[in-house]
Amino acid sequence: MADKRWKIHKFGGSSLADAACFRRVAGLLLDYDDTRLGVVVSAMGGMTDALIDLAILAEQDDDKFNAALNAIGDRYTETARELLSGEQLVEVLDAWSRDAADVVDVLKAIALVKSAPQRSRDVVAGYGEIWSARLLAAFLQREAPQRGGTWVDARNVITVRDTELGPTVLWEESAAKMGNVVPADFRGIAVITGFIAADEAGLQTTLGRNGSDYSAAIFAALSKASELTIWTDVDGVMSADPNRVPEAQVIDQLTYNEAMELAYFGAKVIHPQTLGPAVENGIPVTIRNSYKPRHPGSRIESRAAPTDNIKGITAIGGMALVNLEGSGMIGVPGTADRLFAALRKAGVSVTLISQASSEHSICIAVPEPVAERACKVVSEAFADELDNGQIQRVDTTEAQSIVAVVGDGMAGSPGIAARFLGTLGRAGINIRAIAQGSSERNISVVVDSAEATRALRAAHSGFYLSAKTVSIGLIGTGTVGSALLRQIEKQIGKLAQNFNLDLRVRAIARSQKMLLGDRRIEISGWEDEFVAAAVDTDLEVFVDHLDPDHLPHAVIIDCTASDHIASKYEDWLSRGVHIITPNKKAFSNSYDDYRALQKAADTGSSHYFYETTVGAALPVITTLCDLVHTGDEIRSIRGIFSGTLAYLFNVYDGSTPFSEIVRVAKESGYTEPDPRDDLSGMDVARKLTILARELGQAVEIGDFPVQNLVPEALRECSLEEFLERLPDYDDTMDTVYREAAAQNRQLRYVAMLDAAGNASVGLEAVDQSHSFCNINLTDNIVQFESERYSANPLVIQGPGAGPEVTAGGVFSDLLRLANYLSTGEGYV
Repeated sequence: MADKRWKIHKFGGSSLADAACFRRVAGLLLDYDDTRLGVVVSAMGGMTDALIDLAILAEQDDDKFNAALNAIGDRYTETARELLSGEQLVEVLDAWSRDAADVVDVLKAIALVKSAPQRSRDVVAGYGEIWSARLLAAFLQREAPQRGGTWVDARNVITVRDTELGPTVLWEESAAKMGNVVPADFRGIAVITGFIAADEAGLQTTLGRNGSDYSAAIFAALSKASELTIWTDVDGVMSADPNRVPEAQVIDQLTYNEAMELAYFGAKVIHPQTLGPAVENGIPVTIRNSYKPRHPGSRIESRAAPTDNIKGITAIGGMALVNLEGSGMIGVPGTADRLFAALRKAGVSVTLISQASSEHSICIAVPEPVAERACKVVSEAFADELDNGQIQRVDTTEAQSIVAVVGDGMAGSPGIAARFLGTLGRAGINIRAIAQGSSERNISVVVDSAEATRALRAAHSGFYLSAKTVSIGLIGTGTVGSALLRQIEKQIGKLAQNFNLDLRVRAIARSQKMLLGDRRIEISGWEDEFVAAAVDTDLEVFVDHLDPDHLPHAVIIDCTASDHIASKYEDWLSRGVHIITPNKKAFSNSYDDYRALQKAADTGSSHYFYETTVGAALPVITTLCDLVHTGDEIRSIRGIFSGTLAYLFNVYDGSTPFSEIVRVAKESGYTEPDPRDDLSGMDVARKLTILARELGQAVEIGDFPVQNLVPEALRECSLEEFLERLPDYDDTMDTVYREAAAQNRQLRYVAMLDAAGNASVGLEAVDQSHSFCNINLTDNIVQFESERYSANPLVIQGPGAGPEVTAGGVFSDLLRLANYLSTGEGYV
């Protein structure tokens, strides 16, 4: 059985842009079998602005308003001709012509005095809704004569009084007029003009911008409707502005309070004023998309499904902060009263208030265009206190935005504020002011406008309303870099599904060329895309692309061994870009440079991860940090940190010359292209330096002995000469080996560091029972002796080299960073 109560629908200008839109709207309405439908309409898309422009032209005594009005008429006529024919078309167009003549009379009056009073503007602007209502009603009559054909001029129903808070509905008068205009036994579809109303004298006025939504709510209240549906061009109330947060989602259910908070702080789908009549009368409001009528949209009512999370995040731009500060304010009653009285007198609306509990300062957010006026009137109000020093300053900070998280479920839920502020902090966003009402429904912060989009995205993902996005730039696509891309490609879907993590590779660079992806680079085909679209490498362009304002987190993964790339870390960290790398150079160069990296990270609120600089994927640095952070005292660290040297001395048993083992290892890919890079011991020395600095020791390479296994005469010659002449020195290595074997010991290339800062790198003859003598061919092994692990040292052993292993360690660092950015947990 059809519901006999009214149901009110409202269609905005975007839903009535042309004839096709009118047909769509009519189809939606006729699909309802409800007995009584009220349809509040806006002007056709862009029509209201075009009408207001007529008044502006007339005010300037520009007779072009006639041509502009004719253009409006042409558009309306074209639309009407597509929808109507015969007598209906004639009636609609004749009515438009009569209205146009009235508009011309008003415009001539404006031109005569070269002034357009607000009432004249209201009269001209209000015709757009009249024309829409008349046309839609005629088309409905054509499509369904038994239901359509009625249109209601809201000027004959809604009576308002202008107050400081805007138009106020006179409900008793309006209800009486509603009963006169719309019969109690009405059945069918009544098309109603939005936006326009009449004042107490019966003169035309408007309900202001977004007035058609307000009109719909007023008619819903007057008709005691069972529900109000506002049709627009979006799917509903979004969890954030989709233009700034593409991952924003439709909020299925909201309470009136949540919707009003979101609307007040910038959500444009619904105006706060619209909800007033609905709240007073308990009328549910649904926001739906006229272009996607099957989408359920967002339902707003007194109660919604309980949740302990927020519902949405929104922002207002174009704000300024005005700060009143001084020790003379402390404990003095009436300071706030004087401040707000001065602002009220100057007509300045305050959007946000924040006051320190010490009463030393009061900070307010106001629209930026009135900031100078606000600062002036506040300075004048406190002129005496400024002169005698009781008030230190009144200042203004412009280009600010308010970012707010909203949700009824926040009330009584510990940790919401901590998550919000912590998420912004980890995104490197400075908060200038904070405000929260006692209802706990809204937490608002003020940030620089340049960081507002970044703040929105960070908070949106921080509350799991969208995936945590990490913008990734990879430098170096050699064996490790390529392996890393393969591993990310394999896991990216699972990480998104299971952990809501969006690892977005947006830039890939080699020494000469780089590839930049707008949204992301499809990893599956990155090599082909690199060939087709790569440009010359420019690291400034690279990092600017990787770290745009709208993405909260960016990380550069350096898979090179380049000193040049490592020299850039300080700049990148200071601008807030995180670093992950197996490149040892930056962390083992001069101690002053190392400290500069730490300072840069503090400055940019950024982090660097370099687990793979020591032991590839083995958790050497992580374990050391765990021991130190939990209060253990490290007494010594000893280890084999070179997979190449581990292999050489595992294989070398005196039966085959050492030079031959080096040659075979090179041919098998176990060494660097030039084996001297391994035999010099410098790689091991860098790793030991990194570990020493983790212990807080200001160690430099050169402070401790490093045994170079390359004969001095072969250190500067060509690679070919080195390999050719190395056999000349086999006897020296053979002698060392046999001396060790005579004592039941084996040769191992060992790095050692103790708590006093003593360190060394070189060959040792190790007892065969020692763990260093029981490793696989290319294993690394690290032994921690500490206060806790004294009798039985802690040992970490496993593959310490290889592209897949190293890439896996880099990937682990990436996930560790992502976890920290999401939760704030973990050592960084």
